Amino acid sequence: MLPMRLAWRQLRHEPARLLAALSGVLFACLLIFMQLGFMDALFDSAVKPQAGMRADLYLMHRQTEALWRTQPFPRARLMQALGVEGVDRVVPLYVGNAAWKNPVTSLKRTLLVFGAAPESGLLDYEGLDDAGREAIRRADVVLFDERSKPEFGPIPALLAEGPLFVELANRRVEVAGLFRIGATFGSEGNALTSETNFLRLFPNRTFGHVDVGAIFLLPGVDAAAVKARIAPLLAEDVMLMTRQELVDFELRYWAEAAPIGFIFGMGVVIGLVVGCVIVYQILFSDIARHIGEYATLKAMGYSNGYLARVVLGASLILAVAGYVPGWLASKALYILATEKIFIPLTLDLEKSILVFCLVFGMCVISGLLAIRKLRDANPADMF
Repeated sequence: MLPMRLAWRQLRHEPARLLAALSGVLFACLLIFMQLGFMDALFDSAVKPQAGMRADLYLMHRQTEALWRTQPFPRARLMQALGVEGVDRVVPLYVGNAAWKNPVTSLKRTLLVFGAAPESGLLDYEGLDDAGREAIRRADVVLFDERSKPEFGPIPALLAEGPLFVELANRRVEVAGLFRIGATFGSEGNALTSETNFLRLFPNRTFGHVDVGAIFLLPGVDAAAVKARIAPLLAEDVMLMTRQELVDFELRYWAEAAPIGFIFGMGVVIGLVVGCVIVYQILFSDIARHIGEYATLKAMGYSNGYLARVVLGASLILAVAGYVPGWLASKALYILATEKIFIPLTLDLEKSILVFCLVFGMCVISGLLAIRKLRDANPADMF
């Protein structure tokens, strides 16, 4: 008899134990899927603002932790790059957190405000057009991120009805248009305006200190080579990064410095450990209950290797049988979570394969640990 068939016969004859083992695999599968989903959503959403920036090199203060927690640095640092060969122009970017008053409920929520010269071409977010860039040239005019969380109010609907004025940073401003970035774990919403309007919203900020310095290079110029020429000219209080390094800097903050990245990673480990313990207990007790049958098989000439394959076959069956409903349930939970937190969770093929490999490995480890019980299957005990 093939090991897989024997393993299935043993499992189906104990439906209660089979159900308990499948529940453990299903729990582990769900927990891993959700933790990985939230982790990917964290990383994907965190770099959406950077994805819409079109410069080649970026300057930031060394004490800056992330884009939503910047430390301003002197604008003169950015001007130093203008004299370097290969540099076309430089653009200052201002970033700050401000309170937005919901025009319907009057409740205040904090969003992230970006300020940059409209004609600079630095910011190129989805939905941002020439009309929006022209609008923020006017005093006290902003653009609103329509993918922000609904706590900020039904801004797109109100804007469609006519001119819309709201309170931002205790100042009356006009919402002249929309663009799209989306909420992140660092900010629930976003707004965009000119650098002049930004300084009106943040009177404690000055023109001479910026949060991000964007450096545009001439066409065809190698960014790494220009970076090497600029770096010796800069003071030690700033760091110079390429666009990819800027993205990696943000990801590193969420993966290493922010506790939320650690929490999601720990959730995956906990799911594997709990599932492994449950499956191990079921397989171990199953071997113990059928120890006489295993001893009989040994007496009939079946090797320890064959009996081990039976146990591993049971592990594979549990992995597949628990993974399928786990995947379906996770898909439904992804849709629900996306609707609740307004940050998209995607269940792609790569993630599906990764989770199955983790669940299968968990079941195999449980099976290998349970196989040690087969040492007690001594044919001499049958007589």
